[in-house]
Amino acid sequence: MKKEINVVGAVVTNDGKILSAQRSESMSLPGMWEFPGGKIEPGETPRSALVREMQEELLCTVDIGDQVASTRYEYDFGFVTLTTFYATLVDGEPQLTEHSEIRWIDAADLDSVEWAPADVPAVETIMTAYLAQER
Repeated sequence: MKKEINVVGAVVTNDGKILSAQRSESMSLPGMWEFPGGKIEPGETPRSALVREMQEELLCTVDIGDQVASTRYEYDFGFVTLTTFYATLVDGEPQLTEHSEIRWIDAADLDSVEWAPADVPAVETIMTAYLAQER
């Protein structure tokens, strides 16, 4: 039986741009882009896990907002359930610690990079919402 992995991702927004992180060569799915975050530890809520992960991975503090999407995706290594939330930076600037690159990408251009499959539904939701705001 495959492992079940519950993870969270932060859709950090700033003036129409979205914080995106490229997975490093030492991570699974190297080179793919994702919303930064990580695994939910026992006893944590998804939101508290996301605050902790952002502090650990990007050395910044975020305020967690509404849920964007929840997706279950089967990878070779297991089933990943990714829940993404909108987030706002409240302290510090994101810094590289684990990823190979972090980049602010215009919401309308999110499809310009190759996203990890579990992140794609959230990308589509964000782009649809952004385009609806532009009209």
